Amino acid sequence: MDSDLALRVLSDMLLAAATMSAPLLLATLAVGLLVSIVQVVTQIQEMTLTFVPKLIVVIVICMALGGWMLSIAVEFSRRMFEIAAGLSP
Repeated sequence: MDSDLALRVLSDMLLAAATMSAPLLLATLAVGLLVSIVQVVTQIQEMTLTFVPKLIVVIVICMALGGWMLSIAVEFSRRMFEIAAGLSP
């Protein structure tokens, strides 16, 4: 394995990880921001108030986009197996 192939594999891995995690991270960021604004306005400083909505959003996003995330992971795995099969000992 030469360095070009290793960098391409690393780049593909990071792109797949970022693509799969972006919807979860952006949704929890938005919910956290909204809950923080509500906490500042109402002066309610309850720890579970930030955790529970984020957990619910993550579950909903995983249920809605789980198939899409899985297809990205399967496609990445298929490409890695093809690359590994093409390597000579």
